[in-house]
Amino acid sequence: VIFLLIGFIGQGLFASRFIFQWLYSEKKGESLIPVAFWYLSIFGGIGLLIYAISRKDPVIIVGQLFGIFIYLRNLILIYKNKNERN
Repeated sequence: VIFLLIGFIGQGLFASRFIFQWLYSEKKGESLIPVAFWYLSIFGGIGLLIYAISRKDPVIIVGQLFGIFIYLRNLILIYKNKNERN
């Protein structure tokens, strides 16, 4: 039951990133990806990864590991560029 709850929370966080990005872009009047999108992606991906491991689902495990790496890399690039500008 706990892994099912973690899976649903992870899926909720993961899905909320699209709503967050859409509302953020509407507010700014252009298509933008806010930093919070990447955090929602990471935490949602981790929740889904934990669920996939509990279910022993290699397809979801590999997909989430790959995605989490990309989300982390995007945050690294964002903060690296921000530090270079300062």
